[in-house]
Amino acid sequence: MSSVRRPAWGSIIPAITLVAGTLFAASASTARGTSLRDEGRTRITDLISAEQRRGHRERDEYRRLRHEADAISREAGRHDARVKQAQGEADDLAAESGFAPVAGPAVRVSLDDAPPPGPGELPHGVRPDDLVVHQGDVQAVVNALWAGGARAMQIMDQRVISTSAVRCVGNTLILQGVVYSPPFRITAAGDPARLRSALDASPQIGTYRKYVRAYGLGYAVRTLDRATLPAYTGNVTMKHATVPGGDGP
Repeated sequence: MSSVRRPAWGSIIPAITLVAGTLFAASASTARGTSLRDEGRTRITDLISAEQRRGHRERDEYRRLRHEADAISREAGRHDARVKQAQGEADDLAAESGFAPVAGPAVRVSLDDAPPPGPGELPHGVRPDDLVVHQGDVQAVVNALWAGGARAMQIMDQRVISTSAVRCVGNTLILQGVVYSPPFRITAAGDPARLRSALDASPQIGTYRKYVRAYGLGYAVRTLDRATLPAYTGNVTMKHATVPGGDGP
């Protein structure tokens, strides 16, 4: 039996060697002297950056078109009393609904990840997840500021309203299609004393501040004599709604 198998293996081994050599050559040609794994990461980073740039362009285009539509509506109001009346009602509601800039005294809260530990420096029982700002931390600040009577609120460079969704993926914040890295800045217009008191009274923020003291997470509160918050430019289309006191849809 062995005298039959040896010639067979003798003919297969050169073929396997040839195929393996071809695969190695193809891999080297594809990598072109670089790490294939690093190239994959670079492509993902490039895709994320491209999507962010596209999001910024689309947001700028949306603002431009909205400005044009508003100008057309106001021009129509010069010739139609009903349009003018509706425009006036919309203007009256704009500030309260978030569709007009708001200026005045404010409080700004900054949240940041802890400094990354060196190799072997992570304290016993502490996970890397404990050293980053989470969605719940940002939401706790937002909730406390609303509870403190905030007239308007801005996260990073975007105005938010009561229905705005705060979403985090890893240690990045996604707000209305734009991705932000820490530190995260939340600015609320209102009475600074009331806003600060609401922050101090929040149990969730109290928990976060324990991590600040234990692991070096960032937490800073600053009073601004005057801040200007831009108008809200996000989507306000309701997907689900129920009538208070009713049976729902």
